Amino acid sequence: MAAKIGATLADSTPYWPPAPTPPKGAPNILVVLFDDVGFSDFGCYGSPIKTPTIDALAADGLRYTGFHTTAMCSTTRAALLTGRNHHSVGMGCLSNFDSGFPGYRGKIAREAGTLPEMLKPHGYSTYMVGKWHATPLTETGPSGPFDGWPLGRGFDRFYGFMDAETDQFAPELVRDNTPIEQPTSYAEGYHLTADLVDQSIRFIADHQADAPDKPWLLWLAPAACHAPHQAPQEIIKSYDPLFEHGWDVEREQRLARQKAMGIVPADTAMPDRNDGIRAWDDCLPDDKRVFTRLQSAFAGMLDHADRHIARLVAFLEEAGIKDDTLIVVMSDNGASQEGGPLGMVNAMGPYNLKFEPMAEKLARLDDIGGPDSHSNFPQGWAMASNTPLRRYKQNTHGGGIRDPLVISWKNGLAARGELRTQFAHVSDFTPTLLDILGIEPPTVIAGVPQMPLEGVSFAASLKDPAVPSKSKSQHFEMFGHRGLWKDGWKAVAFHPPGTPFDTDVWELYHLDADFSETKDLAASEPEKLAALVADWWKAAETYKVLPLDDRFGPRFAENALRYHGARKRFVFHPGMGHLPADVAPDVRSRSYIIEAEAIIPPGGAEGVLLSHGDATCGYSFYVQDGRLHHTLNVGGALATVSSAGAIPAGLHKLALRCRQGSDGRTFTLAVDGQVVGETKTHIGFATFISWSGLDIGRDRGSPVAPYAAPFTFTGKLRRVIVTMDADQELDGDLLGEAEMARQ
Repeated sequence: MAAKIGATLADSTPYWPPAPTPPKGAPNILVVLFDDVGFSDFGCYGSPIKTPTIDALAADGLRYTGFHTTAMCSTTRAALLTGRNHHSVGMGCLSNFDSGFPGYRGKIAREAGTLPEMLKPHGYSTYMVGKWHATPLTETGPSGPFDGWPLGRGFDRFYGFMDAETDQFAPELVRDNTPIEQPTSYAEGYHLTADLVDQSIRFIADHQADAPDKPWLLWLAPAACHAPHQAPQEIIKSYDPLFEHGWDVEREQRLARQKAMGIVPADTAMPDRNDGIRAWDDCLPDDKRVFTRLQSAFAGMLDHADRHIARLVAFLEEAGIKDDTLIVVMSDNGASQEGGPLGMVNAMGPYNLKFEPMAEKLARLDDIGGPDSHSNFPQGWAMASNTPLRRYKQNTHGGGIRDPLVISWKNGLAARGELRTQFAHVSDFTPTLLDILGIEPPTVIAGVPQMPLEGVSFAASLKDPAVPSKSKSQHFEMFGHRGLWKDGWKAVAFHPPGTPFDTDVWELYHLDADFSETKDLAASEPEKLAALVADWWKAAETYKVLPLDDRFGPRFAENALRYHGARKRFVFHPGMGHLPADVAPDVRSRSYIIEAEAIIPPGGAEGVLLSHGDATCGYSFYVQDGRLHHTLNVGGALATVSSAGAIPAGLHKLALRCRQGSDGRTFTLAVDGQVVGETKTHIGFATFISWSGLDIGRDRGSPVAPYAAPFTFTGKLRRVIVTMDADQELDGDLLGEAEMARQ
């Protein structure tokens, strides 16, 4: 119907298009998506870590014990948001690179609509808070393109960060499509988790004030518990006595609790330790102290997050809307193996070949979890997080892909504290929500025909514990690791990087009778295994998994070179915003020049001309005490070159030249072409500069060099030019290790 337009109002008929009408009884939807939290880490799944808020939600609803993810963060997010398999929508592994193949674009295809895009035509408002990591990082700069950002994929509002991780005390924040500064400082008590919950409450409060009759979707993805593990020190240290017994005892205690809770069957066997993990009793006393504190930082971060989620739940209760809110709490993959066998106090050093001896770790024990650390726990504790499952994040064994799932909806579910054992996959999540709401998936979104949903609703199991698992098989693949679940059986292959795929050994488990994958039936059931492997190859062809590719380093190196191309010169003007790390000049393992055109007033000036990074890693070019300085910070190790005298008043060209050589790096300072300082160092950026981006005229967050941030330049800065030589040689294998460790 359209308006009738006559000559006058008397012979005209107005028309107002009807507003979208929500489905009858449509609940609000709150999704809390944790990061790198293992199967057993919530208290209600067997952990001693304090998670009373999550435990209370579980007691008020359901826990699933057969929920599966994709083994990595970007991929789980893509499948969760779209209801399709992650390769199918172009997110084969990470948003960090585009391999040039349909399943590996690093970006969700337009043919795969997202949950907020599906809900908005049905009257929902949609809000996203926290970690996104579903856009190519080379598209997260100030010019976008923004079509893959949260607002470009259906969310009305966004407050969070775009990358895989960020510093909890000095994060890389974005509001909607614009980088912003954190509202307060670490000294004032800032922590990202608290800020994200504050913003979540703000979005809902604004919504309730403006449109209380409209349902909403809030997608809250805290950084917890991705590295860096950072939390208030009093919480962290409170966990030391709890974990002094070590990871072997911890695994046994968690499994006993899981059996008592019914999370796992009573006959579940504990797998052997994962490859390369020492017995706790074989660790030295100093090692144990460090390993315990690193685990305490992980636990403290989860505990701290639960405390702030409690504030959000309390707000829903105060607003009178909690009982009408479908609350989902989950993790995106299993616990992370990226901390290696010894863990890290500052992971930025090892990424750049500055390794941490145990004595250095011990000396920095009280820094762990604080603003000068970038800590990650050792693999032994990640193994305990995944109890009773094998391996870790990145792998397609249970430790990488089987995760907690808590669902609570007071007015929509009768279950209180019940368990569900059905197999479910993240690609089944969006079909389940649409099923609950009675919404058919759209065939066209914004003029783009849509691919069919590939997940299968598990809505029936919310009410009936006896409903069978879906009949459709589910494949898995991550960096060459492969798996397929079908009718309670699972075939799985661990792929050692760099080895031929046809030498991978396929294992066979009857998951319905072997929760922890300890009884390999490949030899006794060869026909069953062969059938499942054949099904995997069929799924791989259907869902864009091929070609298999286990090249970590080359893919990242190729992506960096393809993005920057022949560009060697960058011009930055005052007033520009913060430049994300992945689009900043790539000065790893190369020679380069930084030139700043600046006016020094008669009374002198000080402050940052250009900085990239933070207190854990980066570099800064700045004026302090009247002199010109450059500081290279590699994992907390500093190399500084300073001018011999003060810079006179007037307009000057201030320059830093880095010359890369086989025996180290030479840094030379110049003022108007005259050398004023020089030093040589063996440290440098071999594979990684920083998570934190680049600033002009200030150091916005955690300070790279020994000054107090933001250390804004007090003279007049005209522009800064970075010119890079063509001598860059990136070690693909080292780069791959560094990039994978930051995911």
